[in-house]
Amino acid sequence: MDPMQKKSRSKAPKSAPAAPTRTLTTPASSTLPAATAPAGAPAAAAAPSSGDDDEPLDEFDPIAHPVRAILRELGEDPAREGLRRTPARVAASMRYMTQGYAQDPVALLNHAVFEEDTDEMVVVRDIELYSMCEHHMVPFFGKAHVGYLPKGRIIGLSKIPRIVDAYARRLQVQERLTSQIAHALFDVLRPRGVGVVVEARHLCMMMRGVEKQNSRAVTSCMLGLFRSDARTRSEFLDFVR
Repeated sequence: MDPMQKKSRSKAPKSAPAAPTRTLTTPASSTLPAATAPAGAPAAAAAPSSGDDDEPLDEFDPIAHPVRAILRELGEDPAREGLRRTPARVAASMRYMTQGYAQDPVALLNHAVFEEDTDEMVVVRDIELYSMCEHHMVPFFGKAHVGYLPKGRIIGLSKIPRIVDAYARRLQVQERLTSQIAHALFDVLRPRGVGVVVEARHLCMMMRGVEKQNSRAVTSCMLGLFRSDARTRSEFLDFVR
């Protein structure tokens, strides 16, 4: 081999190494890292999809598979255009409507309790609520009225609707829902009394069964002075009528 050729080959420039490939991943949750969250604040959970088409849907959600089987059993074709994404939509909407299972109602309240020298009744009325009947898994909806008599401590007013939602967004019966709201407030605040009234319409009575369109169920839970003192109870009921 010609020495000059050998020399030129030995000095041939090496190709530059390929730039490393960066793979960007989307975090599964929007929860902030602990280092960036305010001290003592609860971690923020990603809001579940409500099942709308403009939101991401998980076609492989475990709930979607039995929904497809139900559609077939009803005589439908899950592969037709209008139903193709229905199982994923149902899965997302069910998780949205039962997101209360992932919430700690007591933690919601503990971060908004304030010392305050007041003993007058506090009432938040006409709180919209939407829940799911645990017997037929169809909605019931209505309003909650919540009141309490403080004893040195009050709670941020916006937390009362949040506690209603935390218990309503589950499979429920109205009687238990009413009691859970009242006891959560009573256990955290230790007030002189708590009163809760829920009035709701149940689609399990409207769309099926007795099919009564104008009926509504009213439940109440009275604790402390709201139960033992007739005047306190009467004042609260006058507020919510």
